[in-house]
Amino acid sequence: MRAPIGSFDHATPAPDCLDDLVAPVAAAVHAWNGSVPAGQILYVDTDPRRADTAVFVEHYGQDLLERSANCVVVAGKRGGGTTLAACVVLSTTRADVNGVLRRRLGARKASFAPMDTATGETGMEYGGITPIGLPADWPVLVDAAVVDLPYVLVGSGRRRGKLLVPGKAFAELPGAVVLEGLGVA
Repeated sequence: MRAPIGSFDHATPAPDCLDDLVAPVAAAVHAWNGSVPAGQILYVDTDPRRADTAVFVEHYGQDLLERSANCVVVAGKRGGGTTLAACVVLSTTRADVNGVLRRRLGARKASFAPMDTATGETGMEYGGITPIGLPADWPVLVDAAVVDLPYVLVGSGRRRGKLLVPGKAFAELPGAVVLEGLGVA
């Protein structure tokens, strides 16, 4: 199948390649029941040595620069408690961690979660974290610009491979909240 964005050799419906995904992502794809059919979530194999954004878009397509999103794990702290959450913003922006995110979580302080926390809590590889398959009790804060795109490239849970996901599917993830201004230039 041809990928709807980028210049990938082949795209496979994610339900047809669950073995290529880490366990939590495979389970989420298998159980998918949103208005976007699971078969519209596509997996593309990518070379982890080309993970750097500039090299990645040069090899897989310049259009991906404007159609890629990053999923970052953040920790909001208030009193003695910590809330882990995910932020999904376009790769051309950065997450407004100390503004929109901190206020949404009701946190006194917010920061990116340490790598070992992010990978340990998600069961995913650093540099490949995706909002599909995150713990069900986590808030998943999605910038509205992500939801507006026909397809968005995000991690697959591993450094090798990516998912191509219809933008509106992000609004249907467990715990998803779509926010204007979460991603800032």
